Amino acid sequence: MFARNGVSRLVSAFNRSTQNPPPLEVAAPGTFPKRRIRVASYNIQVGIDSGQFRHYLTRSWRHVLPSSNRTGNLDRIAMFLAGFDVVGLQEVDGGSLRSGFVDQTEYLARKAGFHFWHRQTNRNLGKLAQNSNALLSRVRPASITDHKLPGMPGRGVLIASYGVEQESLRVCVLHLSLSRRGRERQTAFVAEIIQDYPNVIVLGDLNCSIDSAEIRPLLVSGHLRGPTAGMKTFPSWRPQHAIDHILISENLQVEHTWVPNYPLSDHLPVAVEVVLPSSLAKTAR
Repeated sequence: MFARNGVSRLVSAFNRSTQNPPPLEVAAPGTFPKRRIRVASYNIQVGIDSGQFRHYLTRSWRHVLPSSNRTGNLDRIAMFLAGFDVVGLQEVDGGSLRSGFVDQTEYLARKAGFHFWHRQTNRNLGKLAQNSNALLSRVRPASITDHKLPGMPGRGVLIASYGVEQESLRVCVLHLSLSRRGRERQTAFVAEIIQDYPNVIVLGDLNCSIDSAEIRPLLVSGHLRGPTAGMKTFPSWRPQHAIDHILISENLQVEHTWVPNYPLSDHLPVAVEVVLPSSLAKTAR
C-alpha cells in the first residue's frame, strides 16, 4: 500500500491479501514484466450505480448515507478492474459514513487482486465524506507524489513514477474542475510538471472534451495526445459526452482504445492498451 501522507515520498510498503494472486515478479520496483499493459480510468461515483437521470434525485441520499446496495456494486466494479494492470479512479470514498467506513480504494484493490494502491483525498469532510482520487497498480511504483490543483479547494492530481530518472513512466490521476477557468489553470499546472518527461499517461475525468481550449496545455506543453477523443462516457445509460479520457505521450504506442460497457456508475470507464519502451519492461521478450 502506498503511503498516503506528505507531498512526495518513496513507496516503502504494500499490503498483501492471502486471497489474492502473488505480485508480479519484476526486475526492480517500477518495471513491468511485459511491454503491453492495459490501463483504465473510471469515475465510480463513490460506488453508486445510476441508470437514469431520476436516480440523481431518488438515490441522492447515497451520497450522504450508507446503502446495502453499494457493496455489491463495488464487487462488480472490482470484477471489471481485475482485467487491467494500472487503473485511475475518481470519486472514490476514503472511508466515511456514506461508504460504511470502508476505504473504497483498498476494498477495490483487494477484491481485484491489486497489491499496490494509493488514495489521494482532496475533499475531506471527516466522517461525512472523503472524496478522493485513487491509483491501483500491479507493479509497485518507484515513487508517488500528491499535488493540490489550483482553483477552488477539493481537486488534486496524484503522480506515480515507474522506473528511474528521466526515462521513467509517469501516471497521473486527476479530476478537473467543473468550471472552464478552473480547468485552464489546472491543466497548465499539470503540463508544467510533466512537460520534461517523455513517457506520461494521464487518467482522468476532465469534465470536457479533448478539443476544448482548456485541454490545450496538456496536448502542447505536455506533449500528449488523446487516443480516446470522441469516446462518449457520460451519462453511462445513454452516453452523449466525451469527458473521461486517457492522454498519452506522443512516443508511447497505443494498440487499442475502447469504452467498456460497464454502467456501474453515472460514468462509463475508458481503457487503452499501451506498448511500453523496453526500458520499462525489463523482462519483455
